[in-house]
Amino acid sequence: MLGITSDNVKNNIACGGIYQMFFELIEKRRSIRQFTNDAIEAAKIERLKEAALRAPSSRGSNHWEFVFVTDRALISTLSRAKPHGSAFLSNAALAIVVCADPAKSDVWVEDASIATIFIQLAAEALELGSCWIQVRKRMHNETTTAEAYIAEALSLPKHLAVESMVAVGYPAEKKAPHRRESLQDEKVFLNRYGQRCKKF
Repeated sequence: MLGITSDNVKNNIACGGIYQMFFELIEKRRSIRQFTNDAIEAAKIERLKEAALRAPSSRGSNHWEFVFVTDRALISTLSRAKPHGSAFLSNAALAIVVCADPAKSDVWVEDASIATIFIQLAAEALELGSCWIQVRKRMHNETTTAEAYIAEALSLPKHLAVESMVAVGYPAEKKAPHRRESLQDEKVFLNRYGQRCKKF
């Protein structure tokens, strides 16, 4: 296996290799909340599924599970899971509900979160827009959690908890990448907290 050295990084960047592709991906990815009416091709949905299933998990337990929703009426129902921050889902061609079994891992939240961002990065690579919708610890109304609302809508078994939903579709809005100089370098320290490092 090729080791990662400075020369290898430079060579890959020079030839448009995997390192450059990754950084272009994370630079371009923005939260998209406006979508076209175009359906997502089955082949792209299959790749999104693969990305979710390739997400790492603690001890390789893979205790997450996913519900891919393409039914427009059901997507509309899911968009009402919260009073704020989920309505835009109604315009998405695909909703992906990320679940896990808390009884199988005490870090299910972390593992489900990693799977969620894997899905979002895969969506960006497929030229799709996406946005994370937080579900855990959010309310549907004064008496019902967003999680319970979604569980009822999707007939989820009681042992599963919902971390998030991902709205996916072809973007109907364009957002410029965040400029490098806008990133918060002041939040990165070297060796000890409070010791600034402008560059490595």
